[in-house]
Amino acid sequence: MTDHSHSESSCCGGGCASRSPLAPPSSPSLPDSAGAGIRSEFLIRQMDCPTEEALIRGKLTGMTGVQGLSFNLMQRLLTVDHEASALDAIQSAIRSLGFEPENPAAERDEDEAETPASVLPLAVAGLAAMGAEAADWLHLLTPWLPAALALLAVFSGGLTTYRKGWTALANRKLNINALMSIAVTGAFLIGQWPEAAMVMFLFAVAERIEAASLDRARNAIRGLLAMTPDRALVLQPDGGWLTVEAATVPVEARVRVKPGERVPLDGQILSGQSALDQSPITGESVPVDKGPGDAVFAGSINQSGELEYRVTAAATDSTLARIIRAVESAQGARAPTQRFVDRFAEVYTPTVFALALLVAVIPPLAFGGVWFDWIYKALVLLVIACPCALVISTPVSIVSGLAAAARHGILVKGGVYLEQGHALRWLALDKTGTITHGKPALTDRQVLAGEEDEALRIAYSLARRSDHPVSLAVAGALADTGSAPLDVTAFNALPGRGVTGRINDRTYHLGNHRLIEDLKLCSPAIESHLQILEAQGKTTVLLAGEDGVLALFGVADTVKDSSREAIADLHRLGVKTLMLSGDNPTTARFIADAVGMDEARGNQLPEDKAAAIAALTGDGGRVGMVGDGINDAPALARADIGFAMGAAGTDTAIETADVALMDDDLRKIPVFVRISRATAVVLKQNITVALGIKAVFLALTLSGHGTMWMAVFADMGASLIVVFNGLRLLRL
Repeated sequence: MTDHSHSESSCCGGGCASRSPLAPPSSPSLPDSAGAGIRSEFLIRQMDCPTEEALIRGKLTGMTGVQGLSFNLMQRLLTVDHEASALDAIQSAIRSLGFEPENPAAERDEDEAETPASVLPLAVAGLAAMGAEAADWLHLLTPWLPAALALLAVFSGGLTTYRKGWTALANRKLNINALMSIAVTGAFLIGQWPEAAMVMFLFAVAERIEAASLDRARNAIRGLLAMTPDRALVLQPDGGWLTVEAATVPVEARVRVKPGERVPLDGQILSGQSALDQSPITGESVPVDKGPGDAVFAGSINQSGELEYRVTAAATDSTLARIIRAVESAQGARAPTQRFVDRFAEVYTPTVFALALLVAVIPPLAFGGVWFDWIYKALVLLVIACPCALVISTPVSIVSGLAAAARHGILVKGGVYLEQGHALRWLALDKTGTITHGKPALTDRQVLAGEEDEALRIAYSLARRSDHPVSLAVAGALADTGSAPLDVTAFNALPGRGVTGRINDRTYHLGNHRLIEDLKLCSPAIESHLQILEAQGKTTVLLAGEDGVLALFGVADTVKDSSREAIADLHRLGVKTLMLSGDNPTTARFIADAVGMDEARGNQLPEDKAAAIAALTGDGGRVGMVGDGINDAPALARADIGFAMGAAGTDTAIETADVALMDDDLRKIPVFVRISRATAVVLKQNITVALGIKAVFLALTLSGHGTMWMAVFADMGASLIVVFNGLRLLRL
């Protein structure tokens, strides 16, 4: 599969988001899975921008004992691989930058929750800045009153900026805080008091708005957690029912949910019938009928009947909790566009800073320009030297797209897959359980040689040992006839063919047409039987001994109505479809035609499916593969995007698939493609806006028409535009 190692970039919001409520209760230092040293994770609430990331990276890189760094700025998390003895030095280094490393798993009481920063200093700064402008315009006590009011404005609203700026300069880093500090100080030195005050005030206001917007993106998914009740009605040892904290309920406990209540924990229904709205987990728009034996998910709404169920997962490991954790982790996977933007930003800031120095010095020295005018132009350039709008344009858009997909029951495991989805040109699909319901039933059986009872017992004994849906259909039907299983030794599964084993010291095979051909046991008579069944779209299973075929079984699966709709929708989006089935070619083509697919290939072994995916990748565009995440592993790994079906409650699918569909509905794949395409459009819009505004203002400044006011509006205004544009994806 594609490498998931990553870091994240955000921008200059000043607010703080709460830690993930799903962080596992553990110490901040964990053994590294790679076996080298210790892996520590820190929550750094002050780490809002790529500028803070650069400060921390510069401080820790090269430190003795530090082996690797990984950043997720949208969640404000820093992961450090290090030697055990280096932990204290790492924390001290982070604190020296003005940041406080915290344990993300630390419990926090409600009264310790963060509160928004006071608006009073900002209000004082605004009034003082406007007062400085008015005093300067009216020439009141010039220049003392405007200067005094400007200093008040800067001290009220800009001390944090100055402190961060000084820290950056002390560590030889140029970030927006350092650039703003230099620009405002320079404006003071040349007597531009009112403008310096207003620039600092506007910068502070823009940061506050931007912080609130980023927090909305950070919390887009975690808000789902509020849908899970805090308390559950649990059966007690004495037979009574008691309401307790859901977080304390153990696995295997018995829970009761009344009509109209939300399900507090994942479980399996023991008694009762009801319709449940499980849209927060699967994205299904209509309630699903549930009864004994069916799974229920925390956060679902019980709409009609009372249910009692057995808890199958603790509160911190529910399907909804795992979805939230997976999406939060995916926010750190840097998409290709984001990697390009980050590389561009590394060059852009020092380049513009050098240009500003040249603008301040060369015209006065070489051409007799007025020092005051050219220094002012240089200061204006400094304000737009930080690529905040450009850097923040990608993570906000990616996170919003991930959140929109999750609300539709589509779990995307990284921004790279969300971005690749818009270029999907081919989608290969397994048949059983993907196009069909995956619950085939035995429709035909015919014994060709030997005693009927013995042949059926042998077939039943082999089929019951397999977990393939077709084998289970044969085993289930034969079990109803009263067949008793025989002892099977040397049992072996043959991927893409069937199974084999020894019964009463003889070897028997149960499998498909291809297996019989490989064994050279096929004959014209067998072929004629197979053609009749396969022409009806049925899967044929054959029982063979050492000398020939003993019996054959016809199995039929029903096509999902949603599959037809999904294939038609994919075609409208320009995505071609290919069925890759281990079944015989005739049956595969029959099912493919029934749902309107472009191509179908039968007798596909796992390696054949992977080869087919590899061949498609050479045709241009991205190739996706839909399967169960286990049997189709080679093809899923070879595809650009691997889709896992039926992921709800399945740990393996959620943890290993590139994209997991939280139910068995293929119609979610066209939804994914549309979300991906919308995200790609927003990314292009944001990059165009960010670079376009910078280019226009750079030209205005060099031509003498730019001012510091305009610079702040251009820089922070562009940041707000791209943030709000990215947040539009949450409404998809």
